[in-house]
Amino acid sequence: MSCSFCTPVSNTILKPNRNPLLQNCSSLPRRRTSLNRTRALLSTTKEIILKEFHERRALKIISGLQNFDRENVAAVVTAADKGGATHVDIACDVDMVKLATSLTTLPVCVSSVDPAAFPAAVEAGALMVEIGNYDSFYEMGLTFSPDQILNLTKETKRLLPSVVLSVTVPHTLSLPDQVKLAEQLEEEGVDIIQTEGGKCSAPSKAGILGLIEKATPTLAAAYSISRAVRIPVMCSSGLSAVTAPMAITAGASGVGVGSAINKLNDVVAMIAQVKSIAESLDLSTVLIN
Repeated sequence: MSCSFCTPVSNTILKPNRNPLLQNCSSLPRRRTSLNRTRALLSTTKEIILKEFHERRALKIISGLQNFDRENVAAVVTAADKGGATHVDIACDVDMVKLATSLTTLPVCVSSVDPAAFPAAVEAGALMVEIGNYDSFYEMGLTFSPDQILNLTKETKRLLPSVVLSVTVPHTLSLPDQVKLAEQLEEEGVDIIQTEGGKCSAPSKAGILGLIEKATPTLAAAYSISRAVRIPVMCSSGLSAVTAPMAITAGASGVGVGSAINKLNDVVAMIAQVKSIAESLDLSTVLIN
């Protein structure tokens, strides 16, 4: 199906300022050599984006699905860039994408539950899309069924078949149902499964014990799902420098961290926290400029 955001490819190079991940079969040139070049470019781009996941050392910093505060988002993106993260996740908004890509060369992921919003964000420079980060919906009493998530996934794949797609499995499902949904998502061609659970955990202890308690639901999901699918699993929600390494040990290929960063008051504190988590995962860090 043709997409209104697609831009044709010339016989030799892609047009400037266009995201090649938007290309689909109907917008590709007919010449076989150009088709092969484009396929190679898309494959290479996807491999680069997924590299840290395959190496089991991805660290994605999340600003929030409904966070449109430019100052906060800029601080989160800067912290991810300077602190040693490998990816950054922001709201699915063209202006937010332009802001993020002006501040970092890290792959930018956009989160939404509206597939129709993804193409414009990819056109603006996003390299990944995420169906997930449902916390703000839970606060409104809204949940997502497996059928709803599968339908959102199918529509996203139809619109953007070449874009890296991550889908969160809701913690509101039982663990067996989370595993079943993850297996179905893998069959639909999803690239990454993301877990969650921080919102459903109410730690009874303070300090390190409390941090471990808070991470237990998402760690359990990562352990179970990673043994049922071949694609990378990103453990997210309720993680810290204490529990991020546990996620990798549990079977995750990366971790996603949101409120531990985006709720801090200034960018210096954010950078320090990202560095702490990155160092806990033995990632190479970047000096604060």
